[in-house]
Amino acid sequence: MNWSEVIGQQEAKERLLQLVEEQRLPHALMFCGPMGCGKMALAMAFAAHLLKANSQRPTANIEAMLAKWEHPDLHFTYPTIKLPSMSADHKPVSDDFAREWHELVMSGSYFTMNEWLEMMGGENQQAIITAGESDALTRKLSLKSSQGGYKVSLIWLPERMNTECANKILKLLEEPPQQTVFLLVCEEPEKLLETIRSRVQRLDIKRIADEDIREALISRRGLTEENAQRVARMANGSWLKALEMLSVDSENELFLDMFQTLMRLAYQRKVKELKGWSERMAALGREKQKRFLEYFLRLIRENFVYNFQNPDLCYMAEREEDFAKNFARFINEANIIPISELANKAIRDIGQNANAKIVFFDFALQMIVLLIAK
Repeated sequence: MNWSEVIGQQEAKERLLQLVEEQRLPHALMFCGPMGCGKMALAMAFAAHLLKANSQRPTANIEAMLAKWEHPDLHFTYPTIKLPSMSADHKPVSDDFAREWHELVMSGSYFTMNEWLEMMGGENQQAIITAGESDALTRKLSLKSSQGGYKVSLIWLPERMNTECANKILKLLEEPPQQTVFLLVCEEPEKLLETIRSRVQRLDIKRIADEDIREALISRRGLTEENAQRVARMANGSWLKALEMLSVDSENELFLDMFQTLMRLAYQRKVKELKGWSERMAALGREKQKRFLEYFLRLIRENFVYNFQNPDLCYMAEREEDFAKNFARFINEANIIPISELANKAIRDIGQNANAKIVFFDFALQMIVLLIAK
């Protein structure tokens, strides 16, 4: 992988290269930013740069290994799940899913947790990084660099470390092995231990510029100028969102149907049907439930803004906007905040393994009251 595969983010690229050139490279960098901005792509490109720049082996050999992401001094750490085939006392580690991970990163450096869960075969589970992973990583990093240069530990979503793992990783960050660079790619840095955050240099990655997304859609996906412009604007700085909009079987179609059904049933006060809706939601699996609630929040915001009759402020797909024409008036100053708080509470409850049927039925019943707020 090289820098050209990263979409936009020229400022971040230059800053990373400057750190190396000026010999100010910290032992631990944390890439933060909105989903789809290319944090993982930047981290992977930077890891490849470090492994090529400081190696004592022929460049061609290094290039060949990195082309397959099989460099012996590059160690990926990522959230995993526990499979039924694993013993009761086994703590899942990244190596348990090395084949699936390799298949994922070979398909590109822009991907989601949902895609990773599907690769592992655990869409209905919540993936974490266990203490077993920190033990395995400690052993790997204790070995001498096989290529004579840096050893790179790339940790995807460190906020998913359990407490035991986080404390062990903290010790690694406090006393890093020789010639080791840690690259953490983080979606929710506030969930990390404060002591970990204080021992890494944070690099905030901005949303991708619309123009960079537009150019990438034309060059990489073959879109026309007009379609690329529309998708880039709707993507709101996220390449993942842009790809999602191109997907024929996007789950957003399902989410929109569920959103419309909820609002219609709540408006009609059909409690029995709302109970059925909550049961269908409960069957989706926790990660998908949280994605629906995030989609719900976005659509609520968009419908509220739609009332201002300013097209430049609205970011909805055609089907979403068609529904908003008649529905938007029900989202107003009186209920926008309590509806948003209700959805955020549901996200928190689902994340804490609350009974999904109860969460969504309560959610649906409260929507009856909130929709008539004036």
